Amino acid sequence: MKIRPAVPDDVSAVRACAEEAYAPYIAAIGRKPAPMIADFETQIGAGLVHVAEDETGSLLGFIVYFPRADHMFLENVAVVSAAAGRGIGRALISHCEAEACSLGLSAIRLYTNEKMTANLSIYSRLGYKETGRRTEDGFNRVYFEKTII
Repeated sequence: MKIRPAVPDDVSAVRACAEEAYAPYIAAIGRKPAPMIADFETQIGAGLVHVAEDETGSLLGFIVYFPRADHMFLENVAVVSAAAGRGIGRALISHCEAEACSLGLSAIRLYTNEKMTANLSIYSRLGYKETGRRTEDGFNRVYFEKTII
């Protein structure tokens, strides 16, 4: 597996991955989760998206992150279902953490929807601590942070 910055030719594969990864949550949330309606063209153009691909160049997953004042904000991470359980998501998150360290940032912050219960336990297992819950844009979000320096 290789992780690299996304390029414009990746937009459709990234969008398809997001659709596949987040579609199961539509019924529980009552509408499409925010990552399903993201502007991937703009995010890729801004250098915010990295993709994981296999040896044939097929997309396995992607991550969206960017630096804020003293931390890295992890906005989105998704893995295609065919690659689930193979450590792709963990590798993408580790990539984000390494980038934050290289920039001298002290933490990673993120949020997930409270209905995405698998994510709540995944982030906890990866060392992220819940820092709060609130409703924004009609979504019930759970916030996490991991100190990395």
